[in-house]
Amino acid sequence: MTFFEQHATKLFMVMNYLSSISIVFLNKWAYTYGFPSITLTLIHFLVTFLGLKVCAWLEVFTPKKVNIMAVLPLALAFCGFVVFTNLSLTYNTVGFYQLAKTMTTPVIVSIQMLFYGNTFSRAIIGSLLVVCFGVGLVTKADVSVNPLGLFFAACGVLVTSFYQIWVKTKQVDLETNAFQLLYYQAPLSAAMLAVIVPLLEDPFDPETGLFGHSWPKEAVVAATASAVMAFAVNLSIFLVIGKTSPVTYNVLGHFKLCTVIVGGFLVFQDPLNFNQGVGIAVALLGIFVYTHFKLKEASQKTSPLPVKA
Repeated sequence: MTFFEQHATKLFMVMNYLSSISIVFLNKWAYTYGFPSITLTLIHFLVTFLGLKVCAWLEVFTPKKVNIMAVLPLALAFCGFVVFTNLSLTYNTVGFYQLAKTMTTPVIVSIQMLFYGNTFSRAIIGSLLVVCFGVGLVTKADVSVNPLGLFFAACGVLVTSFYQIWVKTKQVDLETNAFQLLYYQAPLSAAMLAVIVPLLEDPFDPETGLFGHSWPKEAVVAATASAVMAFAVNLSIFLVIGKTSPVTYNVLGHFKLCTVIVGGFLVFQDPLNFNQGVGIAVALLGIFVYTHFKLKEASQKTSPLPVKA
């Protein structure tokens, strides 16, 4: 076994961590110029597809013929995630929006237990509760809610949960690797977003439209850098979930959130209060405990059975 094969999962997680942190700050840079968010996501997937085309040309992977209808739910779930999370942010306070996203972890666990027959030990569930509690403290702010905002937030959490679960199950069911599955999902999602964008973000709007506004050079650089980084983000999502599980990827996401908040405090001088500091510490403790028990479970699965004399 080569070094890469032995440490592939760790390398994929590092790739996802670094690229995800980078894209948050690149997106924030682009948004300071008013760049439309859903339009930027559409550009992300177009660039991701182009990146996969280059990888296929370089023989990094071999595209596999897959039934488009089998990948369609995955693409629809992603578009639902983009639309509902944006609507949730529009109709809710930032505090409630962030708090709702925390519910993705228990929803994924519930779906996997109810519909996929997965089981989780008490130690794993306990550590996940600690993580969610810590993230809840981190995101605690103005959490006032309204019925429409609650509906959009609930839909966002639900489709996000199914998207992450299907990233795993589709790779297994269709017998594809991360590259092969994303090769189909990226252009499908881009095509769907191309239909959605005119309804939510007028591309010819003189103030915020992609084609109607004269964007400064800095905005173009930020959007371009974000799109290139999105290739690494999208690919690493499929790689990490394919090698681990949706729950583990979600825990990694909470770790990234803590890092983004600390990074925002250090780089952008974003406010960081005492409760958030405690929440970050609690979340990191939960992540450490979760990792400990997952590694313990993995070692037990791979340990050779005792030989009877």
